[in-house]
Amino acid sequence: MALTASLANNAFLKIPTLHHGECSLSSSSFIGSRLTLSRSCTLQGNQLLSRKQFVVFARKISGLEEAMNIRREREVRVVPKFKKRPPLRRGRVSPHLPVPDHIPRPPYVGSDILPEIASEHQIHDSEGIAKMRAAGELAAHVLNFAGTMVRPSITTNEIDKAVHQMIIDAGAYPSPLGYGEFPKSVCTSVNECMCHGIPDSRQLQNGDIINIDVTVYLDGYHGDTSKTFFLWGSQ
Repeated sequence: MALTASLANNAFLKIPTLHHGECSLSSSSFIGSRLTLSRSCTLQGNQLLSRKQFVVFARKISGLEEAMNIRREREVRVVPKFKKRPPLRRGRVSPHLPVPDHIPRPPYVGSDILPEIASEHQIHDSEGIAKMRAAGELAAHVLNFAGTMVRPSITTNEIDKAVHQMIIDAGAYPSPLGYGEFPKSVCTSVNECMCHGIPDSRQLQNGDIINIDVTVYLDGYHGDTSKTFFLWGSQ
């Protein structure tokens, strides 16, 4: 005779003592699993064991359940609220800075039409690779300098001005300037501004996150690099 029972997580099966036969029980001890009971009984005469003789009682909480309850309690505890940062507001955008006439411009400057992306593969000779490396090194050098300026109270417009001057002093052109009518020489993306942020008069504050993207155009090649800074200090 076989008997199958499904038990909840907090229950166990108790079998009363039999006076007229013997019974064997096999079960699974996994919490929440289906419990299968099988017994073989030798009873005197035609006596049968009724289902009502099996009584389900509440079981003590296991160690695993207790650990899970503790974890749930910790998760629902009140977490201290931090002061919410006010939404980013646009500051005043000053006019773009001039570039000396002797510095070569990218082909998109002076046009509102963006250049198309070439579909064919480009293969560069040793001279082209050397120029690419020079543009990349200049961009990295300018970016490191811009990073030293990041501090509370400074404006992204001041960073743009310094970056612009450093690029043209090196005989290069600030690539963002004039690309799709972008008015500045560097991209400064603060807090929720995802990318291509326009420098303005807003002062940086403690807790701000700013990404600076520097791109230079030198000898026909663009060098592009960026870095993200977290402001924390009393300056």
